[in-house]
Amino acid sequence: MLSQFSPGVRQYLLVTGNYWAFTLTDGALRMLVVLHFHTLGYSPLEIALLFLFYEFFGVVTNLVGGWLGARIGLNRTMNIGLGLQVVALAMLLVPAAMLTVPWVMAAQALSGIAKDLNKMSAKSAIKLLIPDGANQSLYRWVAFLTGSKNSLKGAGFFLGGFLLWWLGFQGAVLAMATLLSFTLFLSLVNLGKDLGVAKSKPKFSQIFSKSGNINILSAARLFLFGARDLWFVVALPVYLSAELGWAHTEVSSFLALWVIGYGVVQSLAPYITGKRSNAQPNRAQPVLWSLVLLVPLLTLATLLPTSSDPGSWLVIGLLVFGALFAINSSLHSYLIVNLADRDAVSLDVGFYYMANAAGRLIGTLLSGYLYQAYGLETCLWGAALFILSCTFLSSQLKFDGFAKQ
Repeated sequence: MLSQFSPGVRQYLLVTGNYWAFTLTDGALRMLVVLHFHTLGYSPLEIALLFLFYEFFGVVTNLVGGWLGARIGLNRTMNIGLGLQVVALAMLLVPAAMLTVPWVMAAQALSGIAKDLNKMSAKSAIKLLIPDGANQSLYRWVAFLTGSKNSLKGAGFFLGGFLLWWLGFQGAVLAMATLLSFTLFLSLVNLGKDLGVAKSKPKFSQIFSKSGNINILSAARLFLFGARDLWFVVALPVYLSAELGWAHTEVSSFLALWVIGYGVVQSLAPYITGKRSNAQPNRAQPVLWSLVLLVPLLTLATLLPTSSDPGSWLVIGLLVFGALFAINSSLHSYLIVNLADRDAVSLDVGFYYMANAAGRLIGTLLSGYLYQAYGLETCLWGAALFILSCTFLSSQLKFDGFAKQ
């Protein structure tokens, strides 16, 4: 079937397929862990701690993984990521009595390493598979990869809740490990061997970016994703379950549909930000699009404490926030791939997603702590402060239009 396409398209489809399969299981695993351990009586802060190593090792992996990808090839880093996710899932197949917090944290650490190896490899590969200088195509394909990934992550949330209901925790984990093992086999057989290998082997000291724009964009990304996870990762699903009385399947289904819609908007971002009129992203766009994210956050933070129907306001606010955040995320994802050095793209992309993972780590911890101590409204105010920081940093970018290659 793949033989009818050109070699470059075949490689793109394989990379995208790997990314999709991994994302589906990653989203399902996150929902499984949140809902299963909430049912067992874990507090919001304890649930957040289960993801501590997942996010922390994502920071380390992106930093080292970009260097590793430039030395050994993106095909190998992608396959290592798939293999580690299979191991992480297998660790959760032990008897229930062994599923202690340290054990689950260790499994999540492997999953975090796996996820960011996979993401860094996929995003970097796009730069190499699109012809040099084809910036409009690059923006479109990055948006499609990012958007489709998040739609599948949303499907993974639904899958996690459904499999937990249908097969139980261990049955669900086994089903996902089987799917990913098959994906790994196909990847080992078909993915190109020299994808992403730098012409000159970079030294380990080169893992830190020396580009001012990439450093600023990375810092902005930290606050952007920290703002999202500060209220979305732990506080929101626990609030829906504990305060609004939603069933686990309702929580997972709603968040799944939210993330699927979020992914669809990400895919359409090139059109929303001006592609149809041939306008090109410039330094004003990251500032303006991050600034409008304050509207749903401040509205929810103000209305939820006094509203007689907080559930309706929360759903509306989430939909608006999700659409706006999707545009921000897609625009940032394009900018980093476009600004990255083509010969060592994984180094710059890895550094950038290191900042992304750091933001998720900070946001996840604050989500559990602030919700447990002060409630969802405080999480929303904290997210608004993060967005203000992202806006300020974005205003410091120094480029106009598409980056020159």
